[in-house]
Amino acid sequence: MAILRAFLIGLCIIAFRQSLVDAKFSKSMYITWGQQHAAIQGNGEDVQLVLDQSSGSAVQSKRAFLFGSIEMLIKLVPNNSAGTVTAFYLSSTGSTHDEIDFEFLGNVSGQPYIIHTNIYRQGNGSKEQQFYLWFDPTADFHNYTIHWNPTTVVWYINGLPIRVFRNYENEGIAYPSKQGMRVYSSLWNADNWATRGGLVKIDWTSAPFIARLRNFRARACKWDGPSSTTQCAATTPANWWTSPTHKQLSSAKLGQLKSVRDNYMIYDYCKDTKRFNGKMPTECSKQQF
Repeated sequence: MAILRAFLIGLCIIAFRQSLVDAKFSKSMYITWGQQHAAIQGNGEDVQLVLDQSSGSAVQSKRAFLFGSIEMLIKLVPNNSAGTVTAFYLSSTGSTHDEIDFEFLGNVSGQPYIIHTNIYRQGNGSKEQQFYLWFDPTADFHNYTIHWNPTTVVWYINGLPIRVFRNYENEGIAYPSKQGMRVYSSLWNADNWATRGGLVKIDWTSAPFIARLRNFRARACKWDGPSSTTQCAATTPANWWTSPTHKQLSSAKLGQLKSVRDNYMIYDYCKDTKRFNGKMPTECSKQQF
């Protein structure tokens, strides 16, 4: 385990350096909730999200996107963050919305954060997978990326893939391919479920809780309504996300994915037969990687 951890940390450092992004929140995002708490700082390049007993806070992108790579550097709430959730996700709107989630579930001091991932298709979610992290996400900024194209969705941490969801629409399995999604990040009180299923509540004497965001970047197709669906999915040189190299993880990336999942995955809805009374979601029987 120690050798694997060193290997993963080394890969993280290399990937982290390669994936540094350069964008300004002041140009691409705005505060939507808790204006008295959130702040865009550092010449418009950083965001500070704050949670206390009066409110949490959130930002969202000015534009919606359909396919591409969405990334952000995040430094999570340090120390006793039990009951808090920091979220980074893509979502459309309405009762049949699509959504792709990273949620970071707070911890009691000394315990690891849990990374909670999920995907909604036409309003239906319940596709959760959870992981422990192999580094301290509160000590520095780390890159969290959602890569999304007509073939697959991949969740990355510091360039390492941790989860894949493939497109099986031709077999009647819904996939987020026709709704533009905005980018959101928020810090909020979720102590009814976030830490040990809600058993551990927020210690408000530790407030304010602060999460820091840096260098949001969307290398993605701009969504301008339904007419964008065909344009964003077209296999053209401009749509780099549709190239063959992005339709399947390389053998090296598959190896990284396997290492993370073998050693740090703690929940997979596709293995929860009790939850679904033995009638597992159809995609669970399909090849994902």
